Amino acid sequence: MTAHSPPLAGVIGWPIGHSRSPRLHGHWLSRHGIDGFYIPIGLAPEDFSRGLASLPALGFRGVNVTIPHKEAALAAASEATDTAVRIGAANTLTFLPDGGIHADNTDGYGFIENLRQGAPGWTAERGPALVLGAGGASRAVIAALIDAGAPEIRLANRTRSRAEQLTEHLGGPVVVIDWDEASEATDGAATIVNTSALGMVGQPPLDIRLDAAPAHALVSDIVYEPLITPILAAAADRGLRVVDGLGMLLHQGVPGFARWFGETPRVDADLRAAVLGGT
Repeated sequence: MTAHSPPLAGVIGWPIGHSRSPRLHGHWLSRHGIDGFYIPIGLAPEDFSRGLASLPALGFRGVNVTIPHKEAALAAASEATDTAVRIGAANTLTFLPDGGIHADNTDGYGFIENLRQGAPGWTAERGPALVLGAGGASRAVIAALIDAGAPEIRLANRTRSRAEQLTEHLGGPVVVIDWDEASEATDGAATIVNTSALGMVGQPPLDIRLDAAPAHALVSDIVYEPLITPILAAAADRGLRVVDGLGMLLHQGVPGFARWFGETPRVDADLRAAVLGGT
């Protein structure tokens, strides 16, 4: 690599064609006038370690990592933030001058910043949170809610044992409830979050009633295809505040871009339009 080579970053996943991250970072590169590139990289699981190791020599400063590589990304790192270790996965890798790899998980940061921007005045401390789903994204969301001061987190998952394992791993004020009790658990919940794939394009709908939710409740879905999922539509019909999942994607990209390209980018309406372009 020469001194004149443009800075490179990218996103690794399998498959990767669906990723909106190149559109996201490309918009920021253009906005800041940076002569760099952000490249989608499709690596099958068996090729991840070898492919990742080859990137620094090609001029990459770091990469985002998405499904199914987030746990492998953490394992490949020589150092990691407490957040990444706690969640057990990394989505942001930075290549260090000494040849090491720094790992971070910015999903929880993206989730909280999305709620703060999309629902001004929202605070986790206002009351209990109900989290639906206990997959990888749920770990980041629950950890972020704990750190933000949620007094109680009610966790419901179709497979209860998985929710119990997640609770044991993360600790904190998390209470596991049965999936068929999720509708009742909206009673008194100040924050209601769907982290499951239910309601996503190609997936079954999320069957939950919001009748018991208080008028001040905020309802969010980390899914952004479609932008308005069934639970968000139901919440809006009840007059509840809603925040779609696109902003989580946008905000989680900020720390990595700042590390790799030296500018802290802004999440705004122009960025949303650019990332949604063509849909």
